[in-house]
Amino acid sequence: MTEFDTFESLRAKIGVGDGMNVIGKATALLAAMVIATAGSIPQHAHAEDYITIGTGSVSGLYYPLGTAICRQLNKDRPRHGIRCTAEVSNGSVANLQALRDGRVDFAIVQSDWQALAYEGTPSLWRGLPFSDMRAVFSMHEEIFTVVARADAGISTFSDLRGMRVNIGNPGSGQRATMLALMNSLGWTFDSFSEVYELSAAQQSAGLCAGEFDAMVFAVGHPSASVEEATTACDSVLVPLDEPEIRAVIAGNKFFNFTQIPANLYRGNPLPVKSFGFAATLVTTRQQRLKVVHELVRSVFSDLDMLRRAHPAFYQLKAPAMVGEYQAAPHHRAARAYYRAEELMPRN
Repeated sequence: MTEFDTFESLRAKIGVGDGMNVIGKATALLAAMVIATAGSIPQHAHAEDYITIGTGSVSGLYYPLGTAICRQLNKDRPRHGIRCTAEVSNGSVANLQALRDGRVDFAIVQSDWQALAYEGTPSLWRGLPFSDMRAVFSMHEEIFTVVARADAGISTFSDLRGMRVNIGNPGSGQRATMLALMNSLGWTFDSFSEVYELSAAQQSAGLCAGEFDAMVFAVGHPSASVEEATTACDSVLVPLDEPEIRAVIAGNKFFNFTQIPANLYRGNPLPVKSFGFAATLVTTRQQRLKVVHELVRSVFSDLDMLRRAHPAFYQLKAPAMVGEYQAAPHHRAARAYYRAEELMPRN
């Protein structure tokens, strides 16, 4: 049956005769209308075309990034039939767990934790590699950022010892990277007088309220959370430039030396040295080809739209998004698109 069937042909198909009573005829014709309508419903209306992206706190950059990606994908929904939503989450590590469990279809994660999860680390799943994970593309640079109250007397990362420090909520990438850095330096929770676990949405207010002396954050800049902390109270960005810190960064293949630009925040007139990585979008090997292709096409066919979504995304460049910060192999639909558009070299 097609959407072009007439009521007369439908009557013939279902056997509506002239001898039927009025109620019988009405019921039969109503059934015919339902059948005809069902035949004309496009396949994209099915529930399997609903996808979710695990992001982060609404005050960070992952949520607006996921929202921007979904906005671009949803723009062509009448054509491809895919509906995308961005879900608030606890961050990178929580997103990796949700992706592995099948609770989200895509996840935004720090590139260092993408690599660790794919290769296997004792910090996740008892070291069992997430071998089904597939890269989609990389995004903005993220910088490990330490913000301290100006009256706390903290001028180096080592000065955090003995202080009250917010390391981030469980499941967040900032907390996981902080713990990895602490482990490399031989630090434990006992290295601080108090440890707080507030989320990115809460930490700036807590810092300015005097609940703790410093907070750590893995974020792209400019950041609304860092701006809040430096605007609402006298706060400073703390450099990570001591020899022992530089040795840890140089010895970690997932990190690179970088700096937070000068005059980006109140009270911070000089560049601040630190280390960085990137935000990356990942999925699984099982994700449907159509979905990955349409998501990638929607982003790269109008990259300016994503750049305009936030100042931190302004420097996004297609070659770097395709070729950098990926530990997991590309999903085959993404790889096919990049090769067709000559965004990656053919092997």
